[in-house]
Amino acid sequence: MWNKLATYIIRYRLWWVALVLVSTVFMAYEAKKIELSYQFARILPANDPVEKEYQDFRKLFGEDGSVMVIGWQDPGLFQVNKFQDWCKLAQRIKETTGIKNVLSLANLQKVVRNDSLSQFDFAPVIKAIPTTQTEVDSLKKEILNLPFYEGLVLNSKTNATLIVITFNDKALNSARRLSIVSDIEAMGEEFAVKYKTDLHYSGMPYIRTVNMKKISGEMELFMGLAVLVTLFILWAFFRSFRLTLLSIIVVLIGVIFSVGLLQIFGYKITALTGLIPPLLIVIGVPNCVFFINKYQTELKAGRSKDDALLEMVRQIGLSTFLANITTAIGFGVFYFTNSTLLVEFGIVAAISVMVTYVLCLLLLPITLHYMDVPKARHLKHLDGKWAHGFLEKVNYLVHNRRKEIYIAMFIMIIVSGYGMTKIKAIGYVVDDLPKNDPVYTDLRFLEKNFNGVLPFEVMINTKEKNGVFGDNAAVLYKIKSLQNELGKYKEFSKPVSVVEASRFLYQAYRGGDSKYYALPGALELAKLTNYVQGKQGASKQINSFLNEDKSVTRVSFQMADVGSERIKVLMKEIRPKVDSIFSPAKYKVSLTGHSLVFLKSNDYLLGNLYESLLIAILLIAVVGMVLFRSIPIILLSKLPCLIPLALTAGIMGYFGIYFKPTTILIFSITFGIASDGTVYFLTRYRQEIYDKGLNASQAVTNSIFGTGLSMIYTAVILFCGFSIFSASSFGGTAAMGVMVSITLLVAMCTNLILLPALLLSISKWQKKGEKPS
Repeated sequence: MWNKLATYIIRYRLWWVALVLVSTVFMAYEAKKIELSYQFARILPANDPVEKEYQDFRKLFGEDGSVMVIGWQDPGLFQVNKFQDWCKLAQRIKETTGIKNVLSLANLQKVVRNDSLSQFDFAPVIKAIPTTQTEVDSLKKEILNLPFYEGLVLNSKTNATLIVITFNDKALNSARRLSIVSDIEAMGEEFAVKYKTDLHYSGMPYIRTVNMKKISGEMELFMGLAVLVTLFILWAFFRSFRLTLLSIIVVLIGVIFSVGLLQIFGYKITALTGLIPPLLIVIGVPNCVFFINKYQTELKAGRSKDDALLEMVRQIGLSTFLANITTAIGFGVFYFTNSTLLVEFGIVAAISVMVTYVLCLLLLPITLHYMDVPKARHLKHLDGKWAHGFLEKVNYLVHNRRKEIYIAMFIMIIVSGYGMTKIKAIGYVVDDLPKNDPVYTDLRFLEKNFNGVLPFEVMINTKEKNGVFGDNAAVLYKIKSLQNELGKYKEFSKPVSVVEASRFLYQAYRGGDSKYYALPGALELAKLTNYVQGKQGASKQINSFLNEDKSVTRVSFQMADVGSERIKVLMKEIRPKVDSIFSPAKYKVSLTGHSLVFLKSNDYLLGNLYESLLIAILLIAVVGMVLFRSIPIILLSKLPCLIPLALTAGIMGYFGIYFKPTTILIFSITFGIASDGTVYFLTRYRQEIYDKGLNASQAVTNSIFGTGLSMIYTAVILFCGFSIFSASSFGGTAAMGVMVSITLLVAMCTNLILLPALLLSISKWQKKGEKPS
């Protein structure tokens, strides 16, 4: 088959080149239309209970992650000049296109009792920006008399205040969000410079915008670094500008296909899909190395150019095909996670790996056919003394020190196993950023002064029409009890709810004194009811906490970025308290919100790690059946791939690197890539056994020297290539780069040392002279 394929590639070379050229132009056209994703990345599958509750909440009350905040702390907050400019800043932001609402000291509303119309009206606290200190002092007194806003836009104890900015949904989930955030920062910077102070920005729109800008910038950075690193390494190996350029061009065409596929499938650039182009460069170049090394080896052995090309495709075509299959499996298993984010990444990465392989298989033989035969100096790297000396030592160890190899591997497994017990699966919304990053420090500022800015929602379904206010407003008193319970936790901010609105109204009903900011008794509460009928005035604001028939209400908190472990503890403590207040037989209470969904996703990813890794092992074992129908060989050949993973997990445990979305990717991906070396070695070993009739010892020796150089080259390329991700400003991506690099370097050693040792041991267990079957 591979002989015929090699012949067809050369014979119909012009047709193949034309096909590649036309399809590349088409894919480049599609790739030009690719966009960044501005939607919140969905990791949980649609049928997950937490995700379903969150989507039910969004249908009733809209997007909860649409609020950006600007924090400012200054003892002179109520000095006339500063106060004036702070109010003007809020007004300018409110006038920005794409902003739905702004809440700040500049536009606070007070409730006024209107007896003539039997309703409550809203009136602005600040009718015009004050011009004197006396006016500001008077306003300060009035603001401090409105407890509703304490903890929401003002912390009078720490002299901190907020501008709370709500985006409209269209701007929130489009490219417009980036320019809005930039405009707001520019406005804020003018204020900060004028008064030599610091403003603190946070909220989900801001965090998502900053992260997306970083992702976009790093995608370009990694692409550039990947090209530079592989160019340098290929030049160092081949000492040929033409071969170096050829290899890079082939994999760059693969990159064009990958971005085009994203567009064709309707996907966008996310934190994960943005990694595919640089990953393809790093993963695709080793294909070129194996093909070119084999071609040059055959030339050196005295074959003609065309015969060398035929032999290259015949011998390397199958092994690289199987190796790329294993790599594609490592990515493709993410399809089974049912997580949109991972499925998109897995599908495109897997297909792109195989497309890049096909491009190598077609373009390398065709291009080499037209190129001159390499000069002697270009073949010198095949005789590298350092590599030959290393492989001599490997061959000696495999044949004479197998016991010591097994002991060393056993010790490595034990040490790694202990480290694995120390791994924690903890995710934070901003844990990927350095501790000195402004996004991180600003979030901590807001947690300190306002207990956080990440949305946490409690949705209460009474299952009855007007159930929130029925039965003498029993639900309101239950909500008050719930708020009191959650108020005991420092992780939660002051809530916003129909209860807080009722307190605000009662204060106005009793003349505006702050001592009446309380939830009144049933009789007094009934008096308020007459003032909140219809859809005017205060009733309009109260209705924002309710569904249409008033059977469902929400209690909105902001919470600190506590991490997935702490939130699990909180939910275990809070849930029984919720059920004791709201009987599950009568009420349905959902604990949900943007932050809870985000942090719950970490646990989901961890569960899918085991599942996807198991699927990858099984599928790659099936690939092994293509080479050998020997159960011992198939099982034991997995050890050289699994031991590096165990070592990596051990290192993560010892150095406190958490499981999170980016670091969890390490294992399935590296298992697939590490299996490449196993496939290369076993394919050559099989050829030596079956085609040449050699015994196991001779076959192992020939396989070590036949594949060793290419495996070393590949390991160096992969190590350096994945190391570029350590330049990321995201901690998880940087950790992924370092861990994958280490894993693949160790995998080269296990594939070159442990695998042949195992093959020799297996051969001894078989009957003398019997070949594996």
